[in-house]
Amino acid sequence: MKLTRSDKPRNLISLVPMIDVMLIMLVFFMVTSTYLNLDMIPVFERPEDTTTDIKSTGNSSDSKTLLIRLNSSGVPYYLGRSFDQAQLGKLVQEMVLKEPLTKILVFPSNHATTQSLVTLMDTVTKAGSTNLRIVRLEDTQ
Repeated sequence: MKLTRSDKPRNLISLVPMIDVMLIMLVFFMVTSTYLNLDMIPVFERPEDTTTDIKSTGNSSDSKTLLIRLNSSGVPYYLGRSFDQAQLGKLVQEMVLKEPLTKILVFPSNHATTQSLVTLMDTVTKAGSTNLRIVRLEDTQ
């Protein structure tokens, strides 16, 4: 009589725990990453804004964007340099004279006072800008 041994069942390696770990790591790195320099974040326009610019000017690449950060003490920053209101007014006026369709985006700090934001908006509009937007970045802290 011949005895046969049954083959040992093969151990299957499950990929489900590895996928779970990778998903947790992905979420962790997405949540903990920060942008330190807001000038490095690309700002894109919404499609309806682009179509209105094309209709009004014939070419949407004529406009330029100016990013101004307003810190918690109310001091405006452009390209990492602080400006007082008079200097900022001159800068905006020069930009508007060169490019009449200059878009100005203001990034106020969550701790900036409303008065400093209104003063900045007043300075920008007195300098001749008609295209001003305020962008608020949510803070989880």
